[in-house]
Amino acid sequence: MSPKSRVELYAAIRRDAREGMSGRELQRSHGLGWRTVQAALGSAWPAQRAPYPTRASKLDPFKPIIDLILVADLDAPRKQRHTITRIFDRLCREHDMTDVSYPVVRAYVQERHDP
Repeated sequence: MSPKSRVELYAAIRRDAREGMSGRELQRSHGLGWRTVQAALGSAWPAQRAPYPTRASKLDPFKPIIDLILVADLDAPRKQRHTITRIFDRLCREHDMTDVSYPVVRAYVQERHDP
């Protein structure tokens, strides 16, 4: 598609249609399909795209465990608190977490530390 915005593209299609271009000519000249041309002729404003559904994270089953570790660390002396690496290692070793990467765990722990 050309670098035009969709609103500009719809305006160009409607302008060319008023000048007498057929539907096929509109498709060829703008490099679009039949549905897009019909949508542009039917409305001056393009329809909003539907938002993507939110996906569940592979970390979701382990979030309560991480939260428990972080809450327990609040009472521990500073030098005895869990690092992110230790949290990740505990999840892998004690809870059989295999398909979650270290950066995902790190991002979640940092998000919990910085409200």
